Amino acid sequence: MLVLPPANAVWCRGVYPAYARQSQPLLRQEVLPTAEVKAHRAVTQSGSCWGFKGVGGFQLILNKIGGLGFFLLHCVGILQGHKYPGNNEKSVPQLLISDLKFEKSLPKLMFSPDQENHPSKAPVKYGELIVLGYNGSLPNGDRGRRKSRFALFKRPKANGVKPSTVHIACTPQAAKAISNKDQHSISYTLSRAQTVVVEYTHDSNTDMFQIGRSTESPIDFVVTDTVPGSQSNSDTQSVQSTISRFACRIICERNPPFTARIYAAGFDSSKNIFLGEKAAKWKTSDGQMDGLTTNGVLVMHPRNGFTEDSKPGVWREISVCGNVFSLRETRSAQQRGKMVENETNQLQDGSLIDLCGATLLWRTAEGLARTPTVKHLEALRQEINAARPQCPVGFNTLAFPSMKRKDVVDEKQPWVYLNCGHVHGYHNWGNKEERDGKDRECPMCRSVGPYVPLWLGCEAGFYVDAGPPTHAFSPCGHVCSEKTTAYWSQIPLPHGTHTFHAACPFCAHQLAGEQGYIRLIFQGPLD
Repeated sequence: MLVLPPANAVWCRGVYPAYARQSQPLLRQEVLPTAEVKAHRAVTQSGSCWGFKGVGGFQLILNKIGGLGFFLLHCVGILQGHKYPGNNEKSVPQLLISDLKFEKSLPKLMFSPDQENHPSKAPVKYGELIVLGYNGSLPNGDRGRRKSRFALFKRPKANGVKPSTVHIACTPQAAKAISNKDQHSISYTLSRAQTVVVEYTHDSNTDMFQIGRSTESPIDFVVTDTVPGSQSNSDTQSVQSTISRFACRIICERNPPFTARIYAAGFDSSKNIFLGEKAAKWKTSDGQMDGLTTNGVLVMHPRNGFTEDSKPGVWREISVCGNVFSLRETRSAQQRGKMVENETNQLQDGSLIDLCGATLLWRTAEGLARTPTVKHLEALRQEINAARPQCPVGFNTLAFPSMKRKDVVDEKQPWVYLNCGHVHGYHNWGNKEERDGKDRECPMCRSVGPYVPLWLGCEAGFYVDAGPPTHAFSPCGHVCSEKTTAYWSQIPLPHGTHTFHAACPFCAHQLAGEQGYIRLIFQGPLD
């Protein structure tokens, strides 16, 4: 292992080909100027290796760039017997990569103590936001900041903000002058003659992430309206959006336990939030200002966490300053609800965030570690198919299509009668013309009801356990574990401006039937 070099150690740099073979030599070596030594201890550069002259020979650190951003090749090369002769490059012995002895770990001495992103460390993940109504990706695929799930990682540099100076009784002109300063602010317009402006200052202990419909740069996660069962992005574009352009912001503590808190409204490209005359706003008991956005940001924290024992909590509204209130009579009513002082805006695993047009599920990093992976779901799919379930009418073997073809009906696709749960292959038996083809009669039990294809739920973040896919939501036919269907069937999700109903998390279809889901009855092979 390398030890910390003495203060008078000679630091050296060697450049080698980006994809060096074992027999390829270093292209050149040189002594680093003293001024560069400190910088090179903290920076990894492509195609370079850093080292120092050690006792008994030249000791070399190799750094390499991998396919996914900065990645350290974890090896330490020690070449004994070669004395470094100084600045005379011609007299430097040729150093072959094959001459190096490799060790498994790389000492931390190459990096300054204050370096926040050590290349060999995995970045800290605060959690993920998953949009309800999508089965693993957007209909036309995830692109850039517009996707079905968004991971919140610790930023290289803190960008959080916190309230500081309050300017009271400003004229609109004075308020505009304050807002034009190059720092964040929230303006509360009380009347045409009076505006209160709260300036926000940098907070080195937090990271800020913003969510909204806008595609402007301050928005980290672009969210559009969810249309139940939409198969393409064009299905959603014809709908007039009710999601705010700058809907909300999440502030994460940069230090353990990495607490995440949600606030209504996000800062625009000018770093401002404006609450106009018509927006609900008020002065708090301690003299501070607070307010609600037009359609509001609603949050529901599940009881008992996000597990198979979870129960739905109570929907609340979150204010611009992060206070918690009971719901307004309607989504955009002027009168705010009652303040709920014993609840906070702190997100927990399984918290739901509704932006009036789209609902997001918050999963913590710890919660995701307990969640089944896509590989696990694929293994369950293969296990079902290996059992060779059969259609009791055509006796043909049924098989769930691969997760990549989760929206295309396959000829072996299982279909289900939603009233009884009997699984068949597709057939025309029992189709009643007078019912316009919507209802079918099950050939096994003669019950009449909807007949739909079954789809595996591919978004692992929606699962509350790792149980087998034995149940399906009704009427969409998305299949997952019994505990998962039971949980989502009892969650009232906001719909429109003042109604709630349970919906399938994989497609956002409103659930139907007595329970909203059904147990599947498969026919095994006759042999």
